[in-house]
Amino acid sequence: MADMRSKLSEIYSLEQLSRQNTVIHRLHPLAKMMTTLVYIICVAAHGRYDLFSMAPFLFYPIIMMALSDVPFLMIGKRTLIALPFTLFAGISNLILDRQLFMRVGEVVITTGVLSFFTILLRTCLSVAAILILVAVTPFSQMSCQLRRMHVPVIFVNLVEMIYRYIGVLLEEADTMLTAYRLRNPYVKWPLLKDMGSFTGQLFLRSYDRAERVYQAMKCRGYGMGDIKLDKRPFSLADWIFLLVGCISPVAFLLI
Repeated sequence: MADMRSKLSEIYSLEQLSRQNTVIHRLHPLAKMMTTLVYIICVAAHGRYDLFSMAPFLFYPIIMMALSDVPFLMIGKRTLIALPFTLFAGISNLILDRQLFMRVGEVVITTGVLSFFTILLRTCLSVAAILILVAVTPFSQMSCQLRRMHVPVIFVNLVEMIYRYIGVLLEEADTMLTAYRLRNPYVKWPLLKDMGSFTGQLFLRSYDRAERVYQAMKCRGYGMGDIKLDKRPFSLADWIFLLVGCISPVAFLLI
């Protein structure tokens, strides 16, 4: 039970950091979102062998975490979660791309090794940029800016529901797991023969709970039409951050 609750707290720990009052947190959310988007596009635009030219892109996450008081270790641990998915894409380069790139003594470095580490670095930088954005911008402000940019409402609502209902799903799973362990104290996790009924009951319970949560949200005015959008203008600091944050990665990419 403690493990499940710790996982739930980890999911929303980044959002808790977004309530701080630093120079980065006070910036306009749209400026931070646009800067993050441009940064990720520039990182993804690098070629498969442009490992060393991506070194300047390390400054953005480091500077952002330093100015916003976001723990380096927290972002690093969450970034590593995405690496296993990238390893499967990069291992094929190690096997198939065997062209010689350079030789260091007796060690031969192929272009496959170079492209492998390039893929890993691009993944880490992109994921870190998104995590930093979540850590310095409340989720409600980001969804509000998506509506302001005329993103389809159904897409924004879907993202909001998924983000909020993850906690509902884990809470129901924690309750069912506690009940299962009380009935069978000699096992820690449901047995394979019980997984079918456990998963089915989890789906029904979480669906019923999510329906009640949604009805409560509608009673408080959610989805009733006009939503007050955050249309405050950009300040001088917002414009400076936006220009520097957008021009710098483009310049690094071109130069």
